[in-house]
Amino acid sequence: MSTSGTTGSGLAEEHESLWVLVASPTIWAAHFLLSYGTAAIWCAKAADPDQSLDPVRVAIAVFTAVALVAIGVVGRRGWKSHALAPSEPPHDVDTPQDRHRFLGFATLLLSGLSAIAVLYETLAAVFIGTCR
Repeated sequence: MSTSGTTGSGLAEEHESLWVLVASPTIWAAHFLLSYGTAAIWCAKAADPDQSLDPVRVAIAVFTAVALVAIGVVGRRGWKSHALAPSEPPHDVDTPQDRHRFLGFATLLLSGLSAIAVLYETLAAVFIGTCR
């Protein structure tokens, strides 16, 4: 390893972080809190329990779009790390390249799971029309 922290393949490991791995589930959790928090506050302040949730639906649609774009960006970064060089899984050899591929693949899979979870959360806003 050279003094700059770059391996022979050009991977600078000190610039890599495990935070990218948990970014998509964090976005999913933030979407969940924002969506259900917005609906709860709207319904708590509503004078009529049969009041329409249309403004909340619009807000949740915006939250969903932003969350899916952010998860897509994280997933793309994971894909780029995974597709560093052609290699067959499993990426379990103790080399910098396999560590990057493994973490990239795990990031990609967590991003896919998070995107599906965000879409399932949004279904509640689609089917529920009032605060009742």
